[in-house]
Amino acid sequence: MFAHIINPVKVERSSDLYIAQPITFETMRIARVFCRQEIDVTQMTTQYPEDRDMIPGHFEITPDLDRSILEIKKFKIPRKLPLIKDILDRLYSQATDEHRYLIYTNPDIALMPYFYQAVSKFIQQDHDAFVIDRRTISDRYSAVDEIPLMYAEIGDSHRGYDCFVFKREVYPRFKLGNICIGTAWVGRALLANMVTYSSHFKEFRNIHLTFHIGDSQTWRNEDYADYSRENRHEYLKIFQQLEAEHGEFDPTWRSYLLDTGAKRQFPNFK
Repeated sequence: MFAHIINPVKVERSSDLYIAQPITFETMRIARVFCRQEIDVTQMTTQYPEDRDMIPGHFEITPDLDRSILEIKKFKIPRKLPLIKDILDRLYSQATDEHRYLIYTNPDIALMPYFYQAVSKFIQQDHDAFVIDRRTISDRYSAVDEIPLMYAEIGDSHRGYDCFVFKREVYPRFKLGNICIGTAWVGRALLANMVTYSSHFKEFRNIHLTFHIGDSQTWRNEDYADYSRENRHEYLKIFQQLEAEHGEFDPTWRSYLLDTGAKRQFPNFK
């Protein structure tokens, strides 16, 4: 039923991902085992060639990424950041018609064991696209053998998007431009597409399905501000294209998607 992709990357010990990714890998494995009697889940990765050897064997490895944002634009500090379209194109092409729903999460987002069962129930409630807001837990954890303690911590709700579920059949219509991951506006771009191409979209807030260790927000580093600016520029082009083809968004949605200060009290359904 589900095809789920992440984009692992080999990092130095100084990176938050050095601790987070092994925990993500293991919690994904546990979640798939937890639901295997009732739900078919294919867990995939896409990666640069140099990152292949750190991917656990329970993932299906899709074709390597062959470009980054650096082939498209120039930045003050070069960072080999993939385009979200390239990642999701591999998810779509490697999934089959039996994988009716696609899932994308960031590589630092861990899953609770019952994640896939809950996603299945949400779909049964007629939600055909949704985002799941994560919980942020303490940064005192650093090892896979501490996962039971991580599960036990409720954590705090987080403002932002890092877990997306949508129908496979609508993905070819998505407009994603040259949005790259690893900086701001990725979630907003996916959100705008999901709202446009779904009938019953919802954001699930304050539920305990995914978690992230700490909240350092290294992507906000001013040294990388040009990546955020370029993503925002790409996002505004996507937004305008969606409205040109499908009409204006609901006014509350429109205000929020354009980041004009609207609070997140937008309608859950289109």
